[in-house]
Amino acid sequence: MRLKNDHFGDMIQKKPDAVYITRLSKFLPNEPVTNKRIEDFLGMVDGTPSKAKPIILRNNQIKTRYYAMDESGNSTHSNAELTVEAVKGLFSDNFKSGDIDLLACGTTSPDQLLPSHASMVHGELMDKPVEIISPAGSCCSGMHAMRYAYLSVLAGEREYAVCTGSEKLSSWILAKFFKKEPDKKTAIENKPIVAFEKDFLRWMLSDGAGAALLSPKPNPDGLSLRIEWIESGSYANQLEACMYAGGKKIDNGSFKGWREYEPEEIFDKTLFSLRQDVTLLGDNIVPIGNDFLLDIIKRRGLDVKDIDWFLPHISSEYFRSHIADELDRSHLHIPQEKWFTNLSRLGNVGAASIYFMLEELINSDKLKNGDTILCMVPESARFSYVYALLTVV
Repeated sequence: MRLKNDHFGDMIQKKPDAVYITRLSKFLPNEPVTNKRIEDFLGMVDGTPSKAKPIILRNNQIKTRYYAMDESGNSTHSNAELTVEAVKGLFSDNFKSGDIDLLACGTTSPDQLLPSHASMVHGELMDKPVEIISPAGSCCSGMHAMRYAYLSVLAGEREYAVCTGSEKLSSWILAKFFKKEPDKKTAIENKPIVAFEKDFLRWMLSDGAGAALLSPKPNPDGLSLRIEWIESGSYANQLEACMYAGGKKIDNGSFKGWREYEPEEIFDKTLFSLRQDVTLLGDNIVPIGNDFLLDIIKRRGLDVKDIDWFLPHISSEYFRSHIADELDRSHLHIPQEKWFTNLSRLGNVGAASIYFMLEELINSDKLKNGDTILCMVPESARFSYVYALLTVV
């Protein structure tokens, strides 16, 4: 017997033994944008081509990305619309929007401060009330949405939970929001990590949305991914803000939000552009993430030798060797043939990137029953990390 709630879906009487990702989908707006055409869409700061762009692209190895805008900078999709299209990709004859009983939507770049991103997606997508949640943050927010959905299904509270990760970052990195930066061409050549400051983030970010359907039963037709665990951890107690927007770091490491500035200062100081403390990033993002993995291994008895696929969310190929070296130093070697990424074709899509990797991998012919997948998502905003272990069934 099942308890029925006419508005918010069915309550499962018995808690399930496991939770499965039964469907994955993605939505990429418009046509892929090549490296040569980036400034056609984003514009040139002060009308001058970037001298640093070729160096940055050489390091990040991104060849194409997607923008939810046309060449004139006009928006073609909102973040909510991107997310709705991704969720629609989950639908089939046996699963419609009315079957969703939880909607969890993570993003770095909501279309507005209020209402929440999930509220806007719900309003565009469904014609019934439903539980929603909008995890805040940046890259980890998509996995925080998945973890909430996973725990809700595991608790027997929800049966068909949809989680998403999405970004509309292109409108955040238009030339009109930036001032001319000092020429850092030589500094970037000598120390590529410098290329992650402010204007330089423009050459790696991309738009798009990914979605996943979680339920207590595996897909009867095709592969599913059983969620073994999802671990999330923040190191904000140890480290100050690293990547941020809507404020400014003070010399003592504290943070001053946009509401504490005069209106003219907000624009003069370009407070809403994305910035990154590159020294803090370079010194900490990889080793702290490795420390968290070591903690998980100790608590869960994970042996990386048993991992068949490693899906690391990396913002740039610059970090691949650093992650590999850190793993090797900890005697956690994962051969490169087990690594799976699609950064070079899709760009860095923040909260959506891990969804894109999972969607592409499950729809390839690479997986077989019993394969294990280790997902890693770092977030430099103030150093958060999510790891997840999945099994193909």
